[in-house]
Formats: sequence, structure tokens, C-alpha cells
Amino acid sequence: MRQFLNTLYVQTEGTVLRLDHENVIAEVDNEVKKRVPIHHLGSIVVIGRVLVTAPLSARCAKDGRTIVHLDSQGRFLFRIEGPKSGNVLLRTAQHHLARGTPSSLRIVQGFIAGKLYNSRQMLLRAGRETSDPDKRSELQGVAEEIQRDLRKISSIADLNELRGLEGINAKRYFAQFNNRLKPTVAISFAGRTRRPPRDPVNALISFLYALLLNDIVGALEGVGLDPQVGFLHGLRPGRPSLALDLMEEFRPILADSLAVALINRLQIQETHFQTFPGGAVHLNEKGRGVAVIAFQERKRDVITHSLAGEKMEIGLVPHVQARILARAIRKDHVEYEPFLYR
Repeated sequence: MRQFLNTLYVQTEGTVLRLDHENVIAEVDNEVKKRVPIHHLGSIVVIGRVLVTAPLSARCAKDGRTIVHLDSQGRFLFRIEGPKSGNVLLRTAQHHLARGTPSSLRIVQGFIAGKLYNSRQMLLRAGRETSDPDKRSELQGVAEEIQRDLRKISSIADLNELRGLEGINAKRYFAQFNNRLKPTVAISFAGRTRRPPRDPVNALISFLYALLLNDIVGALEGVGLDPQVGFLHGLRPGRPSLALDLMEEFRPILADSLAVALINRLQIQETHFQTFPGGAVHLNEKGRGVAVIAFQERKRDVITHSLAGEKMEIGLVPHVQARILARAIRKDHVEYEPFLYR
């Protein structure tokens, strides 16, 4: 349970949230774990098997305070809100920005800056951890190339140029994937392939991206944004463009690094994959089970949020970033600040 940006996040299984006079009470096994004055809260987000009592729901609806329910995987289930919801205004502002404005360009700059910064952090960490001096030198060299482009982002005013810069650095980043894998593992990486993945590493990455995307969609819907209307990724029927936008800064730290760790620890091996006619490779049922458990455990890791300076589970960060994004969309002259992993 954590309170941040006037939002109470509750994900402890079996928690009961109830109203006690002017306070929200969180109980687990009839023991009070948290007490928050209700007037301090703008919204409540509950994840998994958390019960919100009817009196608390009614009070929040009356006051215009939103309650969002997500399942244990972070997928949006439903939202309770009263008649004074600002979601229609938020989505109207989002749709307006999606037509192409200076504000939307600044948001795109934030997404790409977050991705490049976090990618660089993962490469530097891998360089510190390897005992091979050649690998260390190569990893650090690519990290510096990414750093040079990171400095250019704020001066680029063309969306296509920003997309090109992101694509160039994605290629640099993935070209170092083998240098992050231990030489003793049997699995190797020949380059990023999608739709379908053509080797075990790509299959694992793609599956983890799918899990992460579900979390991001839930986070965006939880604050009232439309996951399909994005700024960096173009509009396409059925594609959650805004979720893909926001996911960029989380790919290196919540999916790629986890894939490397699972392979290096031999938790994922060649026996966890199945090859289909035509060359497509996918995780089998056992492999998916290993990846899901590891992903859920990774989300429980405690980090310090780069903007707030507060400690929180890393799985809550997408929900915090979605709220920061909503503020940047709603208000002029409010910049979107990406999550920077340190």
C-alpha cells in the first residue's frame, strides 16, 4: 500500500478498504495497516483481490473521487466514478494533442529520453558486471554513443527525426545483447525479430513485452487516458499506441533486463521453447510459467522514484507515470518527466 500524488495504491491480497468517518482504513485480517484522511486523496487504485466496501465507494463517487480496479496482472477491470468526472476533458485534450502540437512533441521527447537513458543504464551495469575487458569496452562505448544522442533530443523539433534517432539507438542497444549474456549459456541472440520472433531470446523478450504492455494499458485506463491514441506511435486500428509510447521507457528495465537475468541464471533454457513451421519460436507452457512468475517478482522490487524521491515497488511506477502523463496532457506548460532508472 502506498500513497503518491494524492492517489492511494493498494495491492496486498485480502485487503479491505472501508470508510471510518473521514478516513480511509486499509485492513488485512482485521488489522489496520494504513489510515489516510479521505480529503487527502484524489483517487484510489486497487490491484488484485482487494475489497472496497459500499460506503467507501458511495462516498468517493459522491465527492468525484475515482476508484480504479485492476487485476493481479495490472489489466484494467473497471472504474467507479461519480458524475463530476474530468475524464472526457482529459481525453479531449489527448485527442487534440495527437493531431500534432508543440506539447505533444515535448511528450515524445520525454518518452524517448526515458528509453535512451534507461537503455544506457542497463548497458553500463552490464559493463560493470562482466569480467571480459573487451565486452566491457564495447558496452561502455555504445553507452556513450547513446549518451551523445540523448543530449540532442531536446533540440529536435521534428517527429520523424525523433523516431529515427530512437530507431538508431534501439539497433545499437540490441546489438549488445549477446555481450550481456554469459558465455556459458547455450542461448544466443542474432538480432531483434518480431511478428514472429525467430529465436528463443526474441521469443522471451516478446512475451515479456506483452506482459508489460498489459500493465501499461491498465495504468493508462486507470487515470482515464485512451491507450489507443498516442504521440510517438502512429494511430492504427486495434493498436494501443499510447501504451506503446509509455512502455518505451520501461522496456529496458522491466523486460530486457529480466530476459537477460532469466537466461544467465539458467531459469530459461532451450527446452522452454517451441519452434513452429516457418521458423517462428515461442515460449512453451512451462517457459511461460517461469516468465510470468519472474515478471511478477520483478515488479515487487523496491526502487526510488526518480521524480518523487520516494521508495515504491517498481510495478507501481507505470501507474505513477500515467498520472504524470495525464497532468502533462491536461495542463499547458507542464512537462512530462520520464522515469529514470538509477
